[in-house]
Amino acid sequence: MSEAVGSALAEGGGDEAGGPPPPGAESGGAAVVIGATVPTGFELTAAEEVREKLGSQCAVSKDRGKIYFEIAAENLSQVHRLRSVDNLFVVVQEFKDYQFKENKEDALKDLEDLVKKLPWTEPLKVWELNNSLKKKKTKRKKHNLQSTTSKEKLNEDGEEERTDQKDASKQLQDCAQNAAGIESASGQDTENTQEGIPQDGNEDDNEQSDAKDESHASPGNETKASDGKKSEGDVNVLKFRVTCNRAGDKHSFTSNDAARDFGGAVQEHFQWKADMTNFDVEVLLNIHNNEVVVGIALTEESLHRRNITHFGPTTLRSTLAYGMLRLCDPQPTDIIIDPMCGTGAIPIEGAAEWPSCYHIAGDNNPQAVKRAANNICSLLKKNENKESTSLGIPLDIIQWDICNLPLRTGSVDVIVTDMPFGKRIGSKKKNWDLYPACLMEMGRICRPGTGRAVLLTQDKKCFAKALSRMGHIWRKGQTVWVNVGGLHAAVYLLKRTWERAEEKRSFW
Repeated sequence: MSEAVGSALAEGGGDEAGGPPPPGAESGGAAVVIGATVPTGFELTAAEEVREKLGSQCAVSKDRGKIYFEIAAENLSQVHRLRSVDNLFVVVQEFKDYQFKENKEDALKDLEDLVKKLPWTEPLKVWELNNSLKKKKTKRKKHNLQSTTSKEKLNEDGEEERTDQKDASKQLQDCAQNAAGIESASGQDTENTQEGIPQDGNEDDNEQSDAKDESHASPGNETKASDGKKSEGDVNVLKFRVTCNRAGDKHSFTSNDAARDFGGAVQEHFQWKADMTNFDVEVLLNIHNNEVVVGIALTEESLHRRNITHFGPTTLRSTLAYGMLRLCDPQPTDIIIDPMCGTGAIPIEGAAEWPSCYHIAGDNNPQAVKRAANNICSLLKKNENKESTSLGIPLDIIQWDICNLPLRTGSVDVIVTDMPFGKRIGSKKKNWDLYPACLMEMGRICRPGTGRAVLLTQDKKCFAKALSRMGHIWRKGQTVWVNVGGLHAAVYLLKRTWERAEEKRSFW
């Protein structure tokens, strides 16, 4: 962990946790530690984005798929604009070497006792601030949708957005009393854990944010900032739940045990009411071997859903698409294509984040092309609501044959695509013919010497065989091992050689 982030962390288990991080030097406001779940394998890519866009040092957790960084609380709105993160939470406390008791009852009792020692005040302020930002965003959306003559009203919205940071600083101060005084009547304690998280064994979680989305498809109502206040004769009850993710083979308890007992202690400490579906506060208890992190969720649903409105059988996560695109280092004026675009997650993410490049999406399936076109239209409408003068997006969609692309030889700078795994789409048997034909055609259209390709596949054996026969036009530069919906897949970065690609070739 970096010094900036590490200063907020405590070592050991059962000791009283230290206070929040020191105030941020640059902004003059309170600094908080934010945790984020990211696509497994792309932790370093996410860390680079945080350093680039927020200027914060970032630490990668031992638990795959998580990063931590420190920001000034009033800059919280900027965190939600990150493209590589799935879910966000504010860290209450982290223990890098928590010593669990061998006896199950003793270990769970320590977790219960920990609740009273944790520094909850600052994280709850951040939770309050996050709620106020969400309400403002929702209010702006409604305002934009109701607008018929958008110029004046959108200008007002832009002015409002520029004052977000000042408002956030003021709201943070206003939230102090709310966070400190959150109390309510007691209720029945029932807890659950995230579906699909390994509960025993020393395995990595299979896309924790995927599991969270499946478990919580219908998030609860947003909580007003004033819901935490307690006044005489009028008590507003805050609802909560505890979600525990555990990995490791040396624990004497399950994630269900930990969530139940830790949740009971949270309920007793705050007098909140437990509710598994319509909750206001989600307390996170992440246990990875001896690393324990307690946090409060800042996102109700994964941020990877930001661009896609029309889903297909194998829709790629926008956060994973961003990681793949960033891997190929797009440059201004690059022509970037996705020859097997599916619902268009990769080119849409590319056009949104790299508008100085030209993006082309294509697929041989007319239904996929239709879904991608609908997603592009949704993005255009979204952009129109944000800006008074929409310039469109540098993206086109076409139906084509991947093995016979209607593009000039050497005319493409970058190819980024999600290749068929041979499970939901196609078959393993067909991949043995498809993969070498694809690599050959991609080699033909890709610019010799400077062209590159980033390809995702779970059929690693077939891909390795096909690539070995294409060594004259493709050189493997880097491999990133990722987890896609529980499947262990790989993202390959390929560099185009200077050799001319043959039009037709006997692959085997």
